[in-house]
Amino acid sequence: MAVLVRYFAAAAAAAGTTEEHYRLAPGSTLDDLLSEIVAANRPRPPAGTPELNRLLTRSSFLRNEVAVRDRSIALGPEDVLDVLPPFAGG
Repeated sequence: MAVLVRYFAAAAAAAGTTEEHYRLAPGSTLDDLLSEIVAANRPRPPAGTPELNRLLTRSSFLRNEVAVRDRSIALGPEDVLDVLPPFAGG
């Protein structure tokens, strides 16, 4: 199954891209996907940007535009996961 991951703000800077696709086994969870994301080979982020694995521990996630807090939730085919790092302001 294919999952589209979209990165926003500092997460995009840390990932070195705004989006990427991952192929996962059926029944894979959000935790499984996050492990794949962390394992990917990436260039170092720009100065002042935290490493992606650190950002992921503090980020919020939207699965098909709905907030997800349970990382053991199974992902479905063609899901879209948005990675929203912490931000300030308003």
